Amino acid sequence: VIRALHGQTVRMLREYWAAGRPDLVVSVIPNFNRALFQSLKLASPSVPLVTILTDMADYPPHFWIEPRQDQHFICGTARAVEQALALGHGETQVLRASGMILNPRFYEIPAIDRDAERRNLGLHPELPTGLLLFGGQGSAVMESIVRKLDASALRMQMIVVCGHNQRLLERLRALRARFPLHTVGFTEEVPHFMQLSDFFIGKPGPGSISEAVYMKLPVIVVRNIWTLPQERYNADWVREQGVGMVVGSFDKEIVGAAEKMLDPVSFGAMRARLNAIDNRAIYEIPGMLRRILDSSLSQPSVG
Repeated sequence: VIRALHGQTVRMLREYWAAGRPDLVVSVIPNFNRALFQSLKLASPSVPLVTILTDMADYPPHFWIEPRQDQHFICGTARAVEQALALGHGETQVLRASGMILNPRFYEIPAIDRDAERRNLGLHPELPTGLLLFGGQGSAVMESIVRKLDASALRMQMIVVCGHNQRLLERLRALRARFPLHTVGFTEEVPHFMQLSDFFIGKPGPGSISEAVYMKLPVIVVRNIWTLPQERYNADWVREQGVGMVVGSFDKEIVGAAEKMLDPVSFGAMRARLNAIDNRAIYEIPGMLRRILDSSLSQPSVG
């Protein structure tokens, strides 16, 4: 559909740029960067286009990075940088940030008494705590994960964020779990719940993985044929960096993966690798955009 409507999209965007006369265009969306670039060059050839990849890597062809376009890319991983260079973009056009953009609240978390906060939620202050989160809508597999871990002999407890999935929330609250279990619906307090947790379980979305990594939580994510194609490298990145466990099936492998999280040796190794990652992308990228804009404004106008 995007290809079929490409010409119409370019015409619409060209009119938009001509009316708005931007000094800089920043894209944070895939699939449409060819139309964004072509329309901008027709309307204002000297205005730079910057694509900020909000995935850990491109999923070619024609997803994030288009070949041989005179534009800039801001990439949060070495893999994305390699992909942009391989498609013919110059080193000065491909900028490396230290990770994905996170909500500023992750950098403003106040110090807490974690033991006391856990008690307030009905949790044991010293038990290893897993945070289970599958985005704003939750997922039916979350109940299965809780039940399998509850049926195991693992000494742990869980915080489960169900999002807007009210049915899941009610089912989990009705569950008479062996271990301490705190359930919550949609919340904006994810940084706080991560602060109370020791490891993360969820889907391999770039946002949730990056948030957990910033909070120094080793992750357990799934990668199989049902995983969104653009999210598969996220799971590969977890393996490459050694910051968590990647399973093919939560139903079959979650207990074994959680057992690894509870092993002091493997957990300590993952935490050490997490401590070496310092994601400051949200503070780095404005400076990158400023430099690109300054360079563009210092050049003679072409149109």
